[in-house]
Order: sequence, then structure tokens, then C-alpha cells
Amino acid sequence: MNNWISALAELQTQGEACVLVTIIEERGSTPRNAGSKMVVSAERLFDTIGGGHLEYKAMEIAREMLATGSQQTRLERFSLGASLGQCCGGVNVLLFEPMGQPQAQIAVFGAGHVGRALVPLLASLPCRVRWIDSRQQEFPEHVPQGVTAIVNDEVTEEVDRLPAGSYCIVMTHDHQLDLELTAAILKRGDFTYFGLIGSKTKRAKFEHRLRNRGFDPALVKRMRCPMGLSEVKGKLPIEIAVSIAAEVIATYNASFDEQTAGAEPIARLMPVSRRSQAQ
Repeated sequence: MNNWISALAELQTQGEACVLVTIIEERGSTPRNAGSKMVVSAERLFDTIGGGHLEYKAMEIAREMLATGSQQTRLERFSLGASLGQCCGGVNVLLFEPMGQPQAQIAVFGAGHVGRALVPLLASLPCRVRWIDSRQQEFPEHVPQGVTAIVNDEVTEEVDRLPAGSYCIVMTHDHQLDLELTAAILKRGDFTYFGLIGSKTKRAKFEHRLRNRGFDPALVKRMRCPMGLSEVKGKLPIEIAVSIAAEVIATYNASFDEQTAGAEPIARLMPVSRRSQAQ
């Protein structure tokens, strides 16, 4: 059965994380042989490692890994009779491999010149982009793959619909709208990154107004304004866009490194007989 191969390709195309589960060792009577695989996503299951309680426990572990965003490879040993109550009574060792990097969820508020330069750059990264504006005519005819264009007269409503941990980029055509979006994003407070286009003068004005609204200065300090890497100079839309994209990438990589810190190499976890085959 090769369902797991096509499943990996399909999930990768859709940008959906999953876990590949492989039987790497079998002893005694077991439902399927070593090398059998299945793919587990948050809502779907592809192929089989033999069914029964073993498969249920494997699915449970894989979905726990997905829910926590774990990127560590994992080995689990199961005694089918003693611990799982299956009549075959053998032993299986399962390898759990997270597949696909965690995807950043990015919201770009504003479809002006810089937004139109920035969004194609972000679309080429491992991320999903919500591109939000009240002006339908500002969006290009063809929106890049992986980007959802959202037209809403009440732009600030979209802040409540963002997944936790989103990357928020505010660059609308209206300073008052920028302020309202900033307040809504800071009120949620669960963003991974928040950048506001503008100068140091704009930042000072916004800080004053936000302080008058009762926002904690420590929270406001998390706002990037001016946003983008200072090393990337220039005032053209594409130059500004490259600077912002570079800062998003730096933030994303730092966040990903924190998630994967401490992961053990799989060779260290393998039994000696398996380790020699992997080298």
C-alpha cells in the first residue's frame, strides 16, 4: 500500500503538518511487518500499521505531537499483549517523524504599494498569508498561491479571526485605521510578531495615544515601528518590502530554533542494529 506516499505529497502541497509513523522493529507475532507506515494529520489518517489498539495509541501520540508543535523525532516501544491487550502478543517499536515545518500565519493589513511588493515575498516562504483591505480594487488580479485576499469594510474585525501566534503587519492607507488595528492587536497580545509601518515620529505619537488608552508600555514596546531590518536600506516599495520580509524570516527562524532546541539525533535513539543501517 502506497497511500502514505501520496498522502505526504498532498499534505505538503496543502501546507498541512503531519507525522509519519513507521514500524522499525518487530518481535514475535505482530499485525504488520517492519517498514509498514501510516501518516497522521490533525484530522485524517492515511494507510495503516495494523489497526487495533496499537494504531489508536500511535495516532494519539502523533496528534499530541502536532498539537504541541513538536519537531523532535520520537521512538516508542509497545508490548502488544501486555500493555495494549492485543491477541497477537508481539512487540513493535514505532518511529514518529514530524513532517513539514510549522507554518507561520501572517496577516498583512493593507494592499498599497508596499503591501503589493511584500506579499509575493511572503508567499514564497513556509507560511500562510491573510491579505486584508477594505478596497477590492487595490488587490492585483492574480493573488499568489498560499495567499487569501480578504475584503472587509470593517478591517479591524479580522484581528479577532487570526490564529494565536500570528505575525501581524500593519500598513494601511489611513493612520487612524493603523491606530485602531494596533490597539486591537495589542489587546489580544498573543502575536509572535507585530510590525507597524512608519517613522520614529509615528511611533512616538502612537505610543502616546496608546498610553492614554491604558495600554501597558511593556506590551507596546513589542511593536516594531519602524519595522524591517535597519541594515536593508532604501525607500522604494520593494526595498521596504525586502527589509520587512527579512525581519519576519529572522523572527520565524528564531522561533523555530526554540521549538527544536534539545532535539536528540535519531541515531542516538536507535538500537545498535538499526543505527548501523542509518549511517
